[in-house]
Amino acid sequence: MPANRPDAAWPPPMRDQRERILIIRLSAIGDVVMASAFVHALRASWPEAHISWLVEPVAADLLRHNPDIDQLIIWPKTRWQRLWRARDFKQLGREVRPFIAALRQAQYSRTIDLQGLFKSGVWAWLSGAPVRIGLGSREGSAVLMTHRVPRGGDPLRMGSEYLYLAEQLGLDTAAFCLQVGISAADRQVAAALVQSHAPGGYIVGCPFTTRPQKHWVEAHWIALAQALEQRFGLPLVLLGGPGDQQAAQRITQGAAVPIIDLTGQTSLTQAAALIAQARLLIGVDTGLTHIGPAFKVPTIALFGSTCPYRDAAQDNAVVLYHAFVCSPCRRQPSCEGKFGCMRAIEVAEVMRHAQRLLGNAS
Repeated sequence: MPANRPDAAWPPPMRDQRERILIIRLSAIGDVVMASAFVHALRASWPEAHISWLVEPVAADLLRHNPDIDQLIIWPKTRWQRLWRARDFKQLGREVRPFIAALRQAQYSRTIDLQGLFKSGVWAWLSGAPVRIGLGSREGSAVLMTHRVPRGGDPLRMGSEYLYLAEQLGLDTAAFCLQVGISAADRQVAAALVQSHAPGGYIVGCPFTTRPQKHWVEAHWIALAQALEQRFGLPLVLLGGPGDQQAAQRITQGAAVPIIDLTGQTSLTQAAALIAQARLLIGVDTGLTHIGPAFKVPTIALFGSTCPYRDAAQDNAVVLYHAFVCSPCRRQPSCEGKFGCMRAIEVAEVMRHAQRLLGNAS
């Protein structure tokens, strides 16, 4: 295992158009979407390079049809965890050994760890690549890298750390834009749903996350749906997973106007295809919300306990955020469930931005 090299030379420039490069960004959905801009810049700069991406299953579907990626490698993390807990070490070994062997046999010339965690750093080291570049390496992963680049750039700009890395590596940052790949089949499913439910157009709502401190008030969603219908004549389409269906039902049942509830009824890429056709997206800090800017869809993002960025880097996207003394609390809220930072975002404020964005889009 290499020694920690904080003073290692800056990553060497690519000299061969045919270099084999392994990108590591294992999760989560929103982070994978934002990291896609780096790979797009890498492809624009080195069109003949072979680019692979190692990812966990949760976000893999968003990369399957990405034209910038030559090979998608899916780490079956959850399955291996189940085998470990079941103490089925024999089967685990049967799966782990060939997986690592295939990774090494690919003979990558460089690995770029965009996640910077120990788990991603281990995979960078196991790849056997002689050049291993870690972005903001932490949790001890720095000792597994040959070169490290800090998470630089403007912290208020969406994906600024990936843009900064692209600049430091001399990539074509004019090509720095988000990429989400969806198949023709996904587009067909989305088109059929649109024709059935909202042939005149619609606004997507993404109210759901796994952390309650990131949720907007359900009563606000109800009032917003009614205001959107009254002002623009466009229904609100709710997207989310199967675990969000009860909350979605509360919102739809509480509204005086029809809300189209598609939570749990689409795959991730089908939801992305629906977002791509939306007139506007309004959502909290969740993976689906980050997909809006990837398709240049006007987007209003509602942030409270987390505020990774304020500048969405697009004129048709805005982040609403009211900082409290305790903001951002991230995973450790201290407000005893009051979540005042999210309650401070009023329906009228969202509607003002919706008017501006839909006006620009029309």
